[in-house]
Amino acid sequence: MRLTRAASDPGASDMIFAPVIRHATYVAPRVGDAAVQRFLHHTLTARAAAPHDARATGVNVQQDDKAITVQLDVPGLSREQLAVTIEGNQVRVASAEGAPRRVQRAWELAQDIDPQASTARLEHGVLTLVLAKKPPQSSAVRLAID
Repeated sequence: MRLTRAASDPGASDMIFAPVIRHATYVAPRVGDAAVQRFLHHTLTARAAAPHDARATGVNVQQDDKAITVQLDVPGLSREQLAVTIEGNQVRVASAEGAPRRVQRAWELAQDIDPQASTARLEHGVLTLVLAKKPPQSSAVRLAID
């Protein structure tokens, strides 16, 4: 390759143009980055996969000696679109088939519930269940000695 000096510029130096080619390089992630990526991936994919109502946290539970009070946010649903069932110590709340919003909740309580003394009230999109506790019954039986 022959280099020539520009004739019009007597003080110009010889220059060679060589383009720089850059290659993409792999930079290994730091150890903490992998843990953060796993956490974010698990959190974001699990949150996206769960139905909206399952993520809702609109539940308030209070308890005293005689009853358990559960308040559940169910906006947009009417009395006819909700069903509450009590079976022993299990309480279920579910929305009807054609309801505009899907609700399915279930609780297993430590003590049996008295369905006749329990009440359910829907007011301003909040379902309030007052679940009366059954008094504990002794299962001890006295046997006669012969």
